[in-house]
Amino acid sequence: MSDTRPTRLSRWPQRLRLAPLGARLLLASLILVMVLLPLAGFGLTWNFRQSATASFDSRLESQLNALLAGIQIDQVGRTLELNRSLGDARFERVYSGWYWQVSDGKDLALTSRSLWDQRLPMPPHEDGVNVYTVTGPRDEPLRMIERDLRVPGNANDIHVALAGSTHELDSEVGRFERLLILSLASFAVLLLAGLALQMRWGLAPLRRMSANLREVEEGEAERLDTELPVELKELALAMNSVLERDRRLIERGRAAAGNLAHALKTPVSVLKTLSERFPEAQRQPIHTELSRIDDAVRHHLARASAAGGVAFSGRVEIAQAIEPVVKGLARLASRRGIVFEANIDPGAAARIDPQDLQELIGNLLENALRWASSRVSLTVDRVDPGVRLQVEDDGPGMTRAQSEAALARGVRLDARGAGSGLGLAIVEDLMALYGGRLRLERAEAGGLLAEVWLPVSPVSPHAGDSSTS
Repeated sequence: MSDTRPTRLSRWPQRLRLAPLGARLLLASLILVMVLLPLAGFGLTWNFRQSATASFDSRLESQLNALLAGIQIDQVGRTLELNRSLGDARFERVYSGWYWQVSDGKDLALTSRSLWDQRLPMPPHEDGVNVYTVTGPRDEPLRMIERDLRVPGNANDIHVALAGSTHELDSEVGRFERLLILSLASFAVLLLAGLALQMRWGLAPLRRMSANLREVEEGEAERLDTELPVELKELALAMNSVLERDRRLIERGRAAAGNLAHALKTPVSVLKTLSERFPEAQRQPIHTELSRIDDAVRHHLARASAAGGVAFSGRVEIAQAIEPVVKGLARLASRRGIVFEANIDPGAAARIDPQDLQELIGNLLENALRWASSRVSLTVDRVDPGVRLQVEDDGPGMTRAQSEAALARGVRLDARGAGSGLGLAIVEDLMALYGGRLRLERAEAGGLLAEVWLPVSPVSPHAGDSSTS
């Protein structure tokens, strides 16, 4: 377990680096919202608490001034007394949370009825008005304001303190925090939704360009649409230029390969005719080398033809494309007394040049007819994500070593058989160019089963996937 966890964790940077643009932008926005909004909430809450505390302290100071205005010296008893009410019933209700007390520096002179038998703490203080947060009766948190006062007729300074419960202040701040959290959460949802819509609208040209690229890959379009924002328009124009240049180069290469093949065929045929005049001992080596030249021409011509089809061929219906080849070889099988069965899915299609597809089917069927005893079958069906073609015969079949040798160009498994020995090798080359796969197995009837898998598109992510069955 300890060995796999670091490996899994190490994959996250790679996954994030390859994540889609929309997901990357949305993730970045989500991180910013999760970081900035809580910071903004803390800042607003702190400022509100400071403002509410200042307002609360201002109320305490107002009541303290009213208390100071009502203190006087009793001229008879020379004691302190309060000659007016503060107008707040909470100072009369026991342990209401609002208290005041007056002392002459030594003994307690006056207290509010709400204090009952308790006293407010007297922390060290400085001259002037001071405000503290203290613990009052019943361990209740209080906000206390106090100051010293010199009253005419009294030798000592008197100390006046007034305190109020912070419950009201805390309730107000708590109510503000709840409203703020609800507001910020709603704002975050709306902001993320707005950012998602903005990103969807902003990335729409990229999605349109991506879909256009898939159309070009599938052969449904030849050029990219240039009705795009200026930044992407320049890229589309450059890609169109590259596509057009590649198309011209490929067509030129295919034409050159075809011309070269035709140019060599005539001299090879003439040389074969002339070699018939030589004695048998000399004719055979010359004929062998000329056959090798002819094989090489056919092989490289097939590869050059297929290379162009990979780049720009469109999707073709397999049944329609191979119909001429199947009919021709069916007649050949009938003349040889071989039963030929064809089971072709009419909906099977692949992106392959029709000529390459005909050569592929023709080589497989010709090979099967050459070795079959009495029966050959062709099956074409759709598999995810492509098309499967199977050619089966009831001939002698092949061993694994013979199957590997048959895919090597020019190898002849039976010198008596007709043909150049290039059929299966050319099919293998076509599979390599189109991202497909050729597999040779022993058929149920004892002969050879040649199975070809073609992807829906040679540029699809599944092309060349050997795990696809």
